[in-house]
Order: sequence, then structure tokens, then C-alpha cells
Amino acid sequence: MRLLPISMVEPGMRLGKKIYNSDGLTLLAEQVELTQNLIRRLESHGIDYVYIDDPRTHDLVIRDVISDETRVRAIAEIRESFRRIGENQVKRKGVGHLQLGKTFRSLLDLILQDLSCNKDAMIMLTNISVMDEYLYQHSLNVCIYSTMLGMAEGYGQEELTTLGLGALLHDIGKTQIPSELLRKKEPLTDEEFSHIKRHTNFGFQFLKDEPNIPLLAAHCAFQHHERLNGSGYPRGLKGDEIHEYARWIGLVDSYDAMTTHRVYRKAMLPHQAMEILFTGTGSLFDKPKIELFRDKIAIYPIGVTVTLNTGEKGVVVDLNAKVPHRPIVRLLEDEAGQMLDGSKEIDLSKVHTVLITGVNDEKITLTAP
Repeated sequence: MRLLPISMVEPGMRLGKKIYNSDGLTLLAEQVELTQNLIRRLESHGIDYVYIDDPRTHDLVIRDVISDETRVRAIAEIRESFRRIGENQVKRKGVGHLQLGKTFRSLLDLILQDLSCNKDAMIMLTNISVMDEYLYQHSLNVCIYSTMLGMAEGYGQEELTTLGLGALLHDIGKTQIPSELLRKKEPLTDEEFSHIKRHTNFGFQFLKDEPNIPLLAAHCAFQHHERLNGSGYPRGLKGDEIHEYARWIGLVDSYDAMTTHRVYRKAMLPHQAMEILFTGTGSLFDKPKIELFRDKIAIYPIGVTVTLNTGEKGVVVDLNAKVPHRPIVRLLEDEAGQMLDGSKEIDLSKVHTVLITGVNDEKITLTAP
């Protein structure tokens, strides 16, 4: 299968991987033939990329690091809990202190079980869903990314639980922000942005006394927008004043926000988001953390179409964990633009003179080390 931007998808193409609705349930299944009407509907729902079936890449298997069952349950439980909290802004009656902690601890246990079976996997775009409810999917993604990085860092079970809960609940304060403000397409006024920034305070106040939720998880909600140089909020903390878990979450929160469709802009691909993150190395984000993140991210996801400096085009069919920016590419077009049968592959980790110069027909300038 191939990962194509929705702008390159044509009627008659078939889906290579399912698309989820905002509840985490299947919206369109594999092998559905796309019509012009379906393509327009996907665009209107904020779908920027889809996996398309292609006979020359039919053998590609793209697996998520968590199971479909875990993902569906996670989205449903995050959605239900966050909505109930939002509906009871003052007293939080109906949420139930013990229930909230138990619900999210149980959910995190499932996520950790799945991730422990894939702890050496690279973080890669695999799940494509309708982003009507960005907050729920984003909370799950940040939890997955942060926990995988914690595993790579060698954290123990208790540390992973605290980090995972902090990541899963880092944006819970947004349940106290009017939805029309979170979904506003036009530029925010200074007053509106100031109100949105209060979600860090709301999150901390909500979680700090919550039974079965570690106090450090509350601090993750409080600090995930703080930055090393003091330019973040709400308190302008610097360096080690920001807890290590919050620094991990702040990094992946930024990455996921960039690689996910938002009402005011389209999603970026991983290499584009990583380029932006690297500009903040040492000033916004810790250098060791961003380097580990880079080494765990599939900068060029399996299925993405790339252009080489030879003029040839192909599809990424496998990753090299030690050099993620140099994957294995199956050639689909020669330098003259003639279609190939897909029988030739190049391992860029072994052919150092061949470089990726474009993704989906767009030129790139990846300068990050």
C-alpha cells in the first residue's frame, strides 16, 4: 500500500488501510473503492493522508503499536470521561473521583501491555481517523509516544505509569475551555489565547487531589507548555525547573499537534515536524530528548512516496532503526518517469550517495542531524 496526500487520491483507487471515525470505530474499511464524493467527504472531515492499495506494494503490512481493540476502547473511554467532566465544570458531579483514576489506570495498563510487545518498534503514522474530536485522539497519541520514549529511556513500571497517566491526561484542562474557541479557524485574539492557555491551570487543579492519579501527573498537565528558555507558560519555568516527564510530554505534544490535521491548517509529515522541532533544540527542548525522539520516529513512514536525488521515485517499504532517515525504498519510476514493476529496492543505509530529496512530489530540505 502507499500513503498518499488526499490531493493525489483519484476516484477508482482502493483503500489499503481502514479509516476511523471520531469514536475510534471503522468509518471506511480496507478495499473500499473511493469515489469523488467519498474523497470530498474525507477532505471535509480533515483527512489529509490515506493509505491506498497498489499491486506493486501489496505485500506491505503496516501495523500499529497498539491493537485496534485497545485503540477503540481508549478513544471511547477518553471521550466519555472528558465529556462528563466538561458537562460538570463546577462540581464534577457524575465523574466520580475513584472512577476517573481507576478508568485511566486500567486503560493505561492495556496500552502498556500492547507497547511492551512492540517496545523496539519505531513511532510511525499508522492510524488515520476523522478528526472531529481532536482532543481525544491527541491525548491517546501523546500517551503512546511518551510511553514508548520512556521505555527507550529505561524507565521502570512505576515511572512509566506516572508518565503515561500524565501524558494521557495532559490536556484534560481543555474540557473547561469552550469548544467553539478550541475549534476556531480564524486567528485567536490575545484575550482568547490567554483563556486557552489557562487549560494548564485547570488541568492541574482538577488532577492534583484526584485519588489514584499521581501528583506528578497533575504537574505534567501544569507544565507541558513550559520551555527550557522560560518562554513557555503558565509560569515561565526554565531548564530543570520543568519536570522531566513534562519535558517529554511537551516535546511529543508539539510533534503530534503538527502531524495531525487542525481546523486552521493541514497535517505535516514526520520529516517536516522534526525539522521544526530541531530548530528548538537547546532553547525549547532538551537536546538528548529530541535526539532520542528522532531516533525512534519513522521520519519517512512505510508507504510514503519519495523522490531520490537520482531522479527515481519509489515507496518506503522498510525502516532502518539505527538510521531512520535512510530507509529501504522500492523503486516505482525511473529517472525518466517510466513506470517500473516494483522488483528493485534500494537500502539507503548501504548506498550513501543516494538521498531522499522529496516526499509526495514536494522537495525537502532536511537539515536536522
